[in-house]
Amino acid sequence: MDIHYTGKDRILLIINYILLGLFVLAILLPLVYVVLSSFLTPNTLITKGFAITSSDWTLTGYAKILSNSAMIRGFFNAIFYSAAFAFATVLFSVFAAYPLAIEELVGKRSIMIFFLITMFFGGGLIPTYLVIKDLGMLNTVWAIILPGSISVFNIILAKTYFQGLPKELFQAASIDGASELSIFFKIVLPLSKPIIFVLALYAFVGQWNSYFDAMIYLDDPKLFPLQLVLRSILIQNQVQPGMIADAMAQAELKKLSEMIKYSAIVISSLPLIVMYPFFQKYFEKGVMVGSIK
Repeated sequence: MDIHYTGKDRILLIINYILLGLFVLAILLPLVYVVLSSFLTPNTLITKGFAITSSDWTLTGYAKILSNSAMIRGFFNAIFYSAAFAFATVLFSVFAAYPLAIEELVGKRSIMIFFLITMFFGGGLIPTYLVIKDLGMLNTVWAIILPGSISVFNIILAKTYFQGLPKELFQAASIDGASELSIFFKIVLPLSKPIIFVLALYAFVGQWNSYFDAMIYLDDPKLFPLQLVLRSILIQNQVQPGMIADAMAQAELKKLSEMIKYSAIVISSLPLIVMYPFFQKYFEKGVMVGSIK
């Protein structure tokens, strides 16, 4: 079917294309810059900067990373933290959201008000640190996995999704003698794969990009995630000249940092880039659920 555009429609269409093109460029240019810079030699990066026509290409940065035990250990730590955090988030969110989605639950409104208060008022960093310390979770993996795994926002998303499921299924199951647990595990969960994937992916991405909790709660370098290791590399690259007496050592440190900085950024982005095409439809579903919460 042919679509006929008026002059006003064509102007709006052109403006949309221009804005979308600028948006794509704003995303692609930093990505292209980082990827191409990861293949340049440190001397080229320091003396000439980024140059797409440069002939000084090398894989030394990636070789340095793959031979660095701290980077490899941090990579696997980050995967473990993100996967465990995603699992805990889904577990706590669905178990908290399902009862709140049941209309017959007594005191549901009061519970929701209590939950919503926590979204606007928090104890702050120091009280949270003291709680983590008193619970004996400092310098353990639990300090990274547990504190942020219960999110009121995620509970609201799951609750909204559960409320959209056909009530007739629950009524039919109840008539057949199914308990609430049976309904939850045999009916609700199989029908809730989209929201489960959404919660897991949001949690995984958020934890993967996080380093602050690890910086606050972890002291053992063997427990550091990749993001914290990468942060230390970026900080080393910004060392002031007066802080290192030996000019030669300073120059070598800067070269080493430049060599692996961009390569580390590329490697740290790979898991999310690989995951996104497979789970894009679930991200879209999450946006739709979140818009009507």
